Amino acid sequence: MSNLFNKHPNEVGETYFQHLIISWKYSFGLFRLFIVAMVHGVFPFIFKKTVSDKIIEMGDKLKNRN
Repeated sequence: MSNLFNKHPNEVGETYFQHLIISWKYSFGLFRLFIVAMVHGVFPFIFKKTVSDKIIEMGDKLKNRN
């Protein structure tokens, strides 16, 4: 049973709790970007590149994790 919880974190060189914290950080970051994108939809003159730039940055970090 513990293998279900540890297999993927071990594949990326993390413990279960390290992986949990990192996953939550990405979740909160994506939620923040969701809010920014909603605001941008109403006011298209603000946050013009914020979401796309941050998603590219997050993607680059994820690619370099393992």
